[in-house]
Amino acid sequence: RRICLSVICYIVNTLFISLVLKGVIPTAMQYHGRLALLWHDVIVERVLDTLTRTSRPQAVQRKAAVVDPQSVITAIDHFCKHREWAMNVGEEKGAVWIKCSFKIKSNQIYLYSPSVLELVARLLPPGVSVITLEFNPDYSDTARQVIRWSGLEEKVQQVEGASGTWIPRLKEHFGAQVFDLVFLDHWKDRYLPDTKLLKECGLIQKGTVMLADNVICPGTPDYLHYYRSHLEYTKAENVLGKSVFLGY
Repeated sequence: RRICLSVICYIVNTLFISLVLKGVIPTAMQYHGRLALLWHDVIVERVLDTLTRTSRPQAVQRKAAVVDPQSVITAIDHFCKHREWAMNVGEEKGAVWIKCSFKIKSNQIYLYSPSVLELVARLLPPGVSVITLEFNPDYSDTARQVIRWSGLEEKVQQVEGASGTWIPRLKEHFGAQVFDLVFLDHWKDRYLPDTKLLKECGLIQKGTVMLADNVICPGTPDYLHYYRSHLEYTKAENVLGKSVFLGY
């Protein structure tokens, strides 16, 4: 009887753990961005780094050639698809980026996430620079390693800190006048305040493309309502939200 009870307890515990790992946690992460980051980038990443003795940048560097942005893109996409979850634009949303990049002629691009750096910098015409902002020091260090490995240091300028602090300083610090494209992929509750701040600081001009990731899930209802209800923006619906500032 004790053996049977132990077997039953083992089966029940296994099923419970499986339910939590494959059902409860994934479902919860779809609607809570901070929970997703906590699970993937703190718990899972540290466990896997300890077990494999390999960090994410090292794993990418093993598969990517030096000073070859396209090979870095391929390595990152493969890593995120087949090995470990990480914030990444991927092939499908990358196609949207490629389409938008053809319209960029000059000036600068402002990114809130390093996850799309390689794709953007590879496609940009000469003379166009990228400014990327990262709040987390660990993620910022990872981005620097990938940028250096790709040979994109001259095109990419990286900033570490809070968006609300840095946006008013971009003109003075980088000589930025206006952005051809802005990509939002940070805390969802900052999409709208930062868009308004960019506008107040004169960093958005007529024709500026605004790309916003994850506007449906976990969702940014206030941001979507804002640009859909303001006539100076075009209206578009997509998981990767796109709007173009038309001016006043």
